[in-house]
Amino acid sequence: MKLAVTGKGGVGKTTVAGTLARILAGRGMRVYAVDGDPDANLASAIGIPPEVAETVVPISEMTQLIKERTGAEPGAMAPVYKMNPTVDDLPESLSVEAHGVRLLRLGTVVTGGAGCICPESALLKSLLSHLLLGEKDVVIVDMEAGLEHLGRATARGVDAMLVVVEPGRRSLQTAEKIRKLAADIGITNIHIVVNKVTEADEDFCREMKSEYDVIGCLPFDEDVRRADLAAATPYDTAPGYSAEVEKILEKLESP
Repeated sequence: MKLAVTGKGGVGKTTVAGTLARILAGRGMRVYAVDGDPDANLASAIGIPPEVAETVVPISEMTQLIKERTGAEPGAMAPVYKMNPTVDDLPESLSVEAHGVRLLRLGTVVTGGAGCICPESALLKSLLSHLLLGEKDVVIVDMEAGLEHLGRATARGVDAMLVVVEPGRRSLQTAEKIRKLAADIGITNIHIVVNKVTEADEDFCREMKSEYDVIGCLPFDEDVRRADLAAATPYDTAPGYSAEVEKILEKLESP
């Protein structure tokens, strides 16, 4: 299974991605969790200690590695560079493992005044393609908040995309934009996860289900909020929330 989890910042997409990773690892699966968000928080959602997570350098910042694999200096004008650099060895060598989950950090490419960004982009896309298309087990990508990654086709090749939204009319607009952009790059298996749902939002969830493929409505859970305050994970401290996320996973696995 190869999943991309996306949505606007603050909707809880990283919490969903980290909980999915822990559930799958708990089943004995080999899980690659790829943090594609520059505001990297996936490690904490998985339960990887900060001192361990900090040892994982974002691949986009590895100047020497990018130069070795693509043949071009990052940020320099590069009329010739390798479009498909070798990346087979990177998932193991540039990641850390905890709780049965192997974490990688992609980082991002800063375009403003950075010169040519082609070598960095080529390496990142090759790495994602290797993971998303080559590995046999489970890959969960916590995408960059917003819609920019869809314009860059970063998530091409996933089996499914989960779009995490909060209850509200703006969520309908976000879901529609993501559905259109994802379809443009060939992703048609798109599901909506409505997060932080209260009793007052149940009518909204029913309305969403009438228009979109809503695979789950996750309730607002005080245990999740407390986990965040305590730097803990919902998987370890919010059993009700984890059980609801597991229901989403079971629906994804259903034929």
